Order: sequence, then structure tokens, then C-alpha cells
Amino acid sequence: QVQLVESGGGLVQPGGSLRLSCVAHGSIFNIYSMAWYRQAPGKQRELVASSPSGDSASYADSAKGRFTISRDNKHTVALQMNSLKPEDTAVYYCNALIMSRMGIPADYYWGQGTQVTVSS
Repeated sequence: QVQLVESGGGLVQPGGSLRLSCVAHGSIFNIYSMAWYRQAPGKQRELVASSPSGDSASYADSAKGRFTISRDNKHTVALQMNSLKPEDTAVYYCNALIMSRMGIPADYYWGQGTQVTVSS
């Protein structure tokens, strides 16, 4: 059983910063990649930033220059968000491609989501 647990969301004023964190728990043999997605009301879920193991991070155009994804350790991914804008308001989800046991195909897992609201 694998669980992704997010933390760090909240209410922040425009121009402010937030740091999201996600920890993978449970039966984990290998994590191939971790990423952050977001979903605003009435919109589709979209990729914000991804961090494949052993490869460079990538960002959505809307996140470039403002957000930084980091793998704090093997089972943790963080998203530092600076210069936040009202249009960044969304539920942010952690996503990871995990092989739970050797020989078992890797699968994608999702966290429960954390609300980020940017408003004055």
C-alpha cells in the first residue's frame, strides 16, 4: 500500500510564497518520478512541475521562474512557490510513479490534494 501525503497549502496574498511538501509512505521499492499537478475550479487538472529521478526538472510555462520543485530525499518532493498570483489558486496534487515491489509494474499514485488560495 502506497500513500502520498501533502502539506503546506493555505491562504496567501498576491506576491507571497508557499512551500508544499509531499511524502510517500508505505511499500516502496523505487520511485521513478514525482510531480505536482493542480486543478482550479471548472478547469482540467494540469501539470505544474515534474522531477524525474536522475533527470532535470521541468515546469509548465505558468510556473517557470516562480516555482521550484525539489526532491528533498528519495521519498519527498517539495514545491516552492514564489510571486504567487490569484490565478495560481487551485487544489495542488502530488503525483508519483512508484514500483511498490521488485517485479511489480510501477504505477501512478496521487495525494489527496492541498488547497492553495491566493487572494488579498
